[in-house]
Order: sequence, then C-alpha cells, then structure tokens
Amino acid sequence: MEYKVMPFVASINIHEQGSEAIAKQLDQLIKDQSEQGWKYLRLESVSTYIQPVEGCFGNTEKQGYMTSYQMAVFIKSDDEILVDHHH
Repeated sequence: MEYKVMPFVASINIHEQGSEAIAKQLDQLIKDQSEQGWKYLRLESVSTYIQPVEGCFGNTEKQGYMTSYQMAVFIKSDDEILVDHHH
C-alpha cells in the first residue's frame, strides 16, 4: 500500500459561491490524482504551532499562533503500483 498526502487550499473570490467553488476545486484535485492511479481516501485537518519571530534585541516581532491545514490523502494499492511500473 502506498499513500500520498498533499495540501488542499481552496481559493475563492467574492463573486463565487463559497461551498460550491470549494467543492469544485476538491473535485478537480481528486480527478487529477485519479488519472495518475491514486484513489481519494479523506481530507485531514493538521494543526500546527507557528513559532514567534524574534526581532532585534530579543523583542518579539511577531507572536506565535496556532493554525491548521487541510491535507488530502490518497492511496494506491500494491496491485495498482505494479501495474503503473509496467507502463
């Protein structure tokens, strides 16, 4: 079994329907990866802490903060991997 994880960052403008535009972008990512033999598994949210930025003389230039990223997870079975390598 092989896994592939890639960031999914939807981008919309003010004139687009938010959820519909985001769904189309995720749909396109899934289709693109499917053409390469990957099967969509799920969307994971990964939280991380961004370290503060130190300025001159030890002053904190920018405070640290928590943020999260959406990661699309794809899978390819061993059988599919063997088929891909023969092409």
